[in-house]
Amino acid sequence: MWAILLGTLVIGTIAGILYLGNRFTKFTLIQKTAKGKKLVRYLLGLLSPLLILLGTGTLLGPINAEIVILHLVAVWLACDGTAWLIQKKRGKTPKKYLAGAFALGITAIYLTCAWFLANHVWRTPYTLETDKQVENLRIVQIADSHVGNTFDGEGFLKHVQAMQAENPDLVVITGDFVDDDTSREDMIAACRALGTLETTYGVFYVFGNHDKGYYGPEFRGYSGQDLVDELEKNRVTVLQDQIVPLGDSFYLIGRQDRFEEHRPGSSRASMEKLTAGLDPNRYSIVLDHQPYDYDAQEAAGVDLVLSGHTHGGQFFPFNYMGQWTGIDAKTYGLEKRSNTSFIVTSGIADWALKFRTGCRSEYVVVDVQGRP
Repeated sequence: MWAILLGTLVIGTIAGILYLGNRFTKFTLIQKTAKGKKLVRYLLGLLSPLLILLGTGTLLGPINAEIVILHLVAVWLACDGTAWLIQKKRGKTPKKYLAGAFALGITAIYLTCAWFLANHVWRTPYTLETDKQVENLRIVQIADSHVGNTFDGEGFLKHVQAMQAENPDLVVITGDFVDDDTSREDMIAACRALGTLETTYGVFYVFGNHDKGYYGPEFRGYSGQDLVDELEKNRVTVLQDQIVPLGDSFYLIGRQDRFEEHRPGSSRASMEKLTAGLDPNRYSIVLDHQPYDYDAQEAAGVDLVLSGHTHGGQFFPFNYMGQWTGIDAKTYGLEKRSNTSFIVTSGIADWALKFRTGCRSEYVVVDVQGRP
């Protein structure tokens, strides 16, 4: 699937550059510089999007350069279409090519806002009430930090400090804490930042699909077990298909990532197996990186499921594509089925992509309020 998506992205970028090259030739500056020579005008027009691609690629990386080009094409098409409608209604052609100028300006503003949505972190609160006789519980959840992309290991500390200011009873990391591009130094620094947290019940972590690395430990200099060792060294409890009682009122159920079902020699336990024999009077919280197994989790009767993975859909208007195609049960936010509440966070950061247009970066605060 990723090969198809990347291939489509590359083909779309090439087609976009050719389209933009043609549109840039309509600017007066390029026409005057070309002095009536069609080939020179075309080459100057083509050079313009290539320079945009090179500049953004140097600053933000190749994949983000492609994202910039594709957004510019989409906005330019919209501006050209609008200009054509205005021209048809007024019955005269404007002297200057304003559609292109508007396209450049709108795209620049739009992607600047998208960069801010990706790089600034918001607080998103939820309040959940339960009929169970349990004490109140404050959970802070993060997911998809992909340390080293939006922020490095040291930069992660300021977000940990914001979470500490919430006075949480429990902090949970629902996967993709690190990425294949996360250096060993950043991984260690981020784990050390988690070690500064002071909570009632502790800090808990479950694996995401990126945490163990797709390319082996040689690629980034550490293995999934090295990550576990660093987390545990900093008082973070790693749950791999395990259940931890929290006081007399709660269960915390940490699942292996769904990807383990496809990893050779690995597996993950079913919800039925994990929840067998649990006290139904306790409030059960499931940490499951990918929001997919909703039917089984609802059938098991757990109270709350916390997930990440989707990045909130990342880009408008495709942000619900995973949900529409059945890859994910939910893209973002809170949903309730029977007595089970499901929360999917958009994540505290991004991986290779530096823009968000369909959501924003966040950490989540969940207040569970029990019956007296």
